[in-house]
Amino acid sequence: MKSAAAAAADPVRRIDPAALTAPAAVDRLRVLALGAGVIGAVLLVIGFFVGPEYFFRSYLVGWVFWTGIALGSLALLMVQIMTRGAWGVAGRRVMEAASRTLPWMLLLFIPLILGFHQLYPAGHEAHELSEGKAAYLSLPGVVGRLVVYFAVWLFLTFTLNRLSALQDREANPDLIARMKRIAAPGIPIWGLCVTFASIDWLMALEPHWYSTMYGVWLIGSVGLSAISFLILMSVWLWRREPMNHVLRPSHFHDWGKLMLAFTMLWAYFSFSQFLIMWAGNLPEEIVWYKDRIAGGWAYVALIIVIFHFALPFLLLLSRDLKRNPRQLVLVASLMLVMRVVDLFWQVEPGFPSESQHGAFYWMYAAAPLAIGGIWLWLFLGELKKRPLLPVNDPYLPEALAHE
Repeated sequence: MKSAAAAAADPVRRIDPAALTAPAAVDRLRVLALGAGVIGAVLLVIGFFVGPEYFFRSYLVGWVFWTGIALGSLALLMVQIMTRGAWGVAGRRVMEAASRTLPWMLLLFIPLILGFHQLYPAGHEAHELSEGKAAYLSLPGVVGRLVVYFAVWLFLTFTLNRLSALQDREANPDLIARMKRIAAPGIPIWGLCVTFASIDWLMALEPHWYSTMYGVWLIGSVGLSAISFLILMSVWLWRREPMNHVLRPSHFHDWGKLMLAFTMLWAYFSFSQFLIMWAGNLPEEIVWYKDRIAGGWAYVALIIVIFHFALPFLLLLSRDLKRNPRQLVLVASLMLVMRVVDLFWQVEPGFPSESQHGAFYWMYAAAPLAIGGIWLWLFLGELKKRPLLPVNDPYLPEALAHE
């Protein structure tokens, strides 16, 4: 740990955070992102006409994936506010910008409303469900709860972002306490909303199946997606002025440790759910896994086990790798790809085998590309609006001097 005198002498400490504006390359990246989004959207439109059922399935995967990054970033932001860790101060503006895309994700949910009756059995087979479950999983019920979830998430997002912007203008120590008063209850409320959202978005694809661990499984998943994206974006900024003078191996080391923790958390939730259901051996529970480890789906499950957990886990045990941005970004990129594969594995086998056609699986890549291009364009626009470091944060000098 550096002494106070050494930290004060550190040239990084003398950087004016107000001058840390986003590099000009952000505009070029926005153009590339929007171009990718347009290409993906064109492919999706073609897919809508050749296989409309796959349009909605793949769109669900893409929407949940990118919404998960925004939601996970909001959760990490609140955790950072409560812990005040140096890792979070250095990456806070990326998390804030990602969280501010949530209003647009609410708008992008509209296609799923239009395809509700094709996606969810509860929309057209209510007679096979109990009256209460049919009402709960109906379109009005799902949309009504969606509005409540997003109202909570948007309140947390814009309250915390407003206080952060206010902190840039005035060095008021009370702002930290005000942020904590929002984040402290916000974390468990956020978790409850994500838990119930997992039922509406994914578990309802097979309304006769249920799992009490599915909600926390999604919580671990979005956290893993968010920290992986934070690493990916931070490495991109680290390669350019002015953040190449700010971000250090110690910051990436902290983020790598967080990704390792979320990788183990995701694996723990995944295996626990599998073990409990397989040990119980109840027909109404094990059918979900039987559909996903039968035939060719067993190979997809094996790929997930190896590349979503085993390989990243072993790689992230290395201290040197976690401190090397060029190597760590490869693990983060792999993790984001595997998050899409995992969602594909959760969604597609839930539909009747006679409606599964491998020739249409390309749409599961087109949808994340389309939504992701638009999301990145919006995210980068938000990132440009504020300095890349939180001005006047009392923990900023410590974060910049972090070794």
